[in-house]
Amino acid sequence: MLDLNRLVMLRAVAMHGSITAAARELAYTHSAVSQQLALLERETGTALLEKVGRTARLTPVGLELVRNTEAVLAAMEHAETELAASHHQPRGILTVAVYSSIARLVMPAALRTLMHEQPGLELRLRRLDPQEAVLQLVARRVDAVIVDTFSGTQLAPADTIDAAEIGRDPVRGYLPEFHPAGSVEQLSDLPWVMEPPDAPSTQWAMRVCRQAGIEPRVVYESSDMLFHLRMVEAGLAAAFLPDLVVREARSRVAPSPLLPTEPERRILLLTRTGAAEHPAFRAVRGAVAAALSKYVSSTGGNP
Repeated sequence: MLDLNRLVMLRAVAMHGSITAAARELAYTHSAVSQQLALLERETGTALLEKVGRTARLTPVGLELVRNTEAVLAAMEHAETELAASHHQPRGILTVAVYSSIARLVMPAALRTLMHEQPGLELRLRRLDPQEAVLQLVARRVDAVIVDTFSGTQLAPADTIDAAEIGRDPVRGYLPEFHPAGSVEQLSDLPWVMEPPDAPSTQWAMRVCRQAGIEPRVVYESSDMLFHLRMVEAGLAAAFLPDLVVREARSRVAPSPLLPTEPERRILLLTRTGAAEHPAFRAVRGAVAAALSKYVSSTGGNP
């Protein structure tokens, strides 16, 4: 029988592109991973890796073995879920990655609820950007991820991740405060603030602007949405802002009818395939959804 730990190492090489990167991700030495992969090749009787410069590329047999490893890991997740369902209450430790605004506005209330209603469950939070968080989830470094997503963007392969909706948050377009533009044609020269180019929110924003005939001139880049809001308030940039950000800051800025608007971004709880119905994840999903709904209603709905 093949050793599962060695299969996980091979999977890490496939994900990260080199033995060095896989060893760093798994917290092993390079030599330890190399030795275990050599033993795996001996067990299978065939080459699983080939070196290409400084990277390691899997052979067709190696790729097929990784696909089968994914199926085995998903089956293990499903088995753990079935076992957990036999207990009266969720228990154990879950590590959940969250992004900044949800961490600040929603998670304290959700944690209080879980501590009261699920005393056997310990939730550990990590603040990570969504793209990094998804990588950590696939690599099995965290158990679940709370992310926001925009139409037309995808954070992870659908066959490895299950997504459950927690709530929705409107996203509105804002012109720089005191900007006199009265038509779309006057928006071409506006400076914009957006997240880095590879961020899903930026990919979405660029797409909807171009569909409306606007080519955004991105002058400022930051992952900090509160910075985006402050640039709008200072009259320095246009931006797309989620309601949660505007509401948290108690800002008086008003959205512009000239800018295309996504009705809402979806806030999702991501788990690995096979784990979505685990009682612990259902409890987390319910607590976060309730805390989000309560925050929105307590701050008066639309900003």
